[in-house]
Amino acid sequence: MFNKRSVILLLLSFTIFSATAQGQRKIADSINFKKLHFTQNKFVNNIFQQAINSVRRTPGSDDSYLIGKSEDPYLPYQGKIIRHIYIEPYGFNRSFKDTSARDNSWAARTGNNLHLTTRRFVIRDNLFLQEKTPLNAFKVADNERHIRSLDFIQDARITLDSVKGSPDSVDITIYTKDFFSIGGGGSSNGLNHIKLNLYDANFLGGGQRVEASSLFDYNRHPNWGYGTLYRKNSIAHTFIDGTVGYSVMDISNYTHVEESASYISLNRRLVSPYSRIAGGVTYSYNKAYNLYYDTTTPLYKYILFDAWAGYNLGIKKLTATNNTIRDRRFLAFRYYNRDFKQVPTKVTNMFDPIYNSSQAALVQFTFFRQDYYKTQYIYGFGTTEDLPYGYNIAITAGWHKQLNLERPYAGINVSQYIATRRGDFIQLFMRTGGFLHNGNIQDGSFLIGGTAFSRILFWNSTKIRQYINVSYSSLFNRLTSEPLRINNYYGLRGFLSDSASGAKRLSMQLETAFYLRYKILGFQFAPFPYIDMALLAQEGEPLSKSSFHTSLGGGIRGRNENLIFETIELRAYYFPEAPEGMVPFKAILRANVRFRYSSNFIVAPDIVRLNAQ
Repeated sequence: MFNKRSVILLLLSFTIFSATAQGQRKIADSINFKKLHFTQNKFVNNIFQQAINSVRRTPGSDDSYLIGKSEDPYLPYQGKIIRHIYIEPYGFNRSFKDTSARDNSWAARTGNNLHLTTRRFVIRDNLFLQEKTPLNAFKVADNERHIRSLDFIQDARITLDSVKGSPDSVDITIYTKDFFSIGGGGSSNGLNHIKLNLYDANFLGGGQRVEASSLFDYNRHPNWGYGTLYRKNSIAHTFIDGTVGYSVMDISNYTHVEESASYISLNRRLVSPYSRIAGGVTYSYNKAYNLYYDTTTPLYKYILFDAWAGYNLGIKKLTATNNTIRDRRFLAFRYYNRDFKQVPTKVTNMFDPIYNSSQAALVQFTFFRQDYYKTQYIYGFGTTEDLPYGYNIAITAGWHKQLNLERPYAGINVSQYIATRRGDFIQLFMRTGGFLHNGNIQDGSFLIGGTAFSRILFWNSTKIRQYINVSYSSLFNRLTSEPLRINNYYGLRGFLSDSASGAKRLSMQLETAFYLRYKILGFQFAPFPYIDMALLAQEGEPLSKSSFHTSLGGGIRGRNENLIFETIELRAYYFPEAPEGMVPFKAILRANVRFRYSSNFIVAPDIVRLNAQ
């Protein structure tokens, strides 16, 4: 229920946010964005100058700021024949702003002794551009974005050069800048619980990840736990990523308890609208033990098999004619079987969204068109980021079985991506679906909402970016699905308890990041305040009678280009209406945080889920 403190807090937060937004909007009214154009001088040191013809100069801005459609620089070369493709991998200690400069600090020298720059064959394994073929500007932009999305690549640039004496030919140079690939982390609760992990995301520069984890817990039997993982990117130039792993201390994404897991998976993304196929297959064996001698610990074991595959319809005709039409139709099929060999005693034959055996056979038809803008300061400190504009409509139908209940399913997922002329980025989304049984719709679900990143705003020399996420979710005739919760993307960030649940949910997340110009000991900083709000009501109750939940706080992100680790984030949370057993205040420090805007053309067919992104 609403209370006076919550209402006052809500009004105060909106007032502060609105006032900040209005003041920043006045600053930004004079900002006009210019299109990107490449200058084609192969010998300049500054790749940004080779990548853009002009940049906006505003008090507080810098020459690394850029925004423009990703294909624009390549359109003047449309249809020319690709003569040669050159690859120039850079280590983490070099900068695209000045490629002749190298970081010779102690940290960089130490890192260089441990880090091997990505090998050229790894980049070639991720190329879908080919020599002796006509250049497609959109395909070049797609390939640059794909390379930039790799776990071990911080940034990538593709530049074009006309060939003297051959006006119909062009040479391509691909520049890549590595992340420092070695990292790790840990946590402890005194000396009774210590958890550590160490990884190399680009082992031997070969596009392969190796990872090892360990755990010591005094109350655990045995006290020690461990886990290992190996992943290879684009095996033999197939764009198939392979992963194999084993752990006796894995925290399950399904059950959220510690279990042993052995698994293998192969996955091929649709890396470009010009690609033909995508799909994946996963097999895992999972088992939970009573490692802490706790009678409430659920004991279970299950086998998961999950496979899907899809084809880009009509793509042969489009690629044969070098067509620049970007609207696509994609047909995909999926089958998964999560077979419990042992279920917790409390479940037995009851319907349970987590511990029931389930199978599904689904078919999905997707209409989509997604192009991208290149911009900065969404999540990072000046690294190029790719944000989509366009649409995606996925219609899903199929058969689903849970325990002995078999039902047909149908659902639809719609997303619209918008990039405004002033540089705001907006995603609008709607998802709905349900099962048909005896003429009635069961486990119906509905989600509608939107996410927005404001244009870059300026306050003196400080760059400002605002973020808002609003969504409404509802369930009806729930039988087997889990209730709506707020401990997820559509609720309150950092809220760990699953005690709050319902059938209707309205939530809003607000955050403002201030990218400071000045450095302290080489660190760049971005402080941010935030507030999350959520209403949660039971089925049949109006939202006006719902429980009100809030979270507010702030933090700071820091990045030092001279040091070997990625972004560091310190975030403090305060939950005024924290449920019993949950600490109302907490602070979390995370290292090696890699922020990226996540978007895919195609994902595996699935039923609509309202507690996950």
